Amino acid sequence: MNDFSFYFKIGWEHIINWSAADHIFFIAALAAIYMLKDWKQVLILVTAFTIGHAITLILSAKSIIEVDTSIVEFLIPCTIVFTAVSNLFLKTFTVRSIRINYFLALIFGLIHGLAFATTLKLLLAGDQSFVVAWLGFSIGLELGQILVVLLILLLAQLVVGIFKLNRHYWVIAISVVVMALALEMARERWPWKEKKEIRGMLMQRNVFFNCVAI
Repeated sequence: MNDFSFYFKIGWEHIINWSAADHIFFIAALAAIYMLKDWKQVLILVTAFTIGHAITLILSAKSIIEVDTSIVEFLIPCTIVFTAVSNLFLKTFTVRSIRINYFLALIFGLIHGLAFATTLKLLLAGDQSFVVAWLGFSIGLELGQILVVLLILLLAQLVVGIFKLNRHYWVIAISVVVMALALEMARERWPWKEKKEIRGMLMQRNVFFNCVAI
């Protein structure tokens, strides 16, 4: 039980923490098009995201699949940008028109699961049960995500339902904000930046040695 509590806390703090801003922004982009009355659809959405990241979390944590961490960290803000852009093209908010979000949650959940697995692998001791660690971490993660979604839905209800802001304007505002933040994240996490810098240093070194030789 102590192990479960430990990993539950890690999973919870992995979402309810500013260092997890990228995951929070993705959840915000997904939930931006929903209102509090859409809680059943949101439940399906969260379930799809859970299934997606649970699959890759297990596969990556068990080293069945391995992806370069820098590429995973770069792809996460890309998922935010793609989801936010898809929100901007919505003309209506019917169940049929927003069904694509379930697909995005499932597919992009696979990418987020790779990042979650990195944290779990770093913490998992050799003599600890993977199942206990995975369950504790995953449940803490899910409850944290549900809290974030609930806060976004309550904010939407306040802004759109009470202050009567046009729903389209609300979706556009949330989507544009998280998209801008995600683009900056993607720029900072560009995985080939270090390789480019190394090539630049090597070129400078070669120029220096050529000059010396002359």
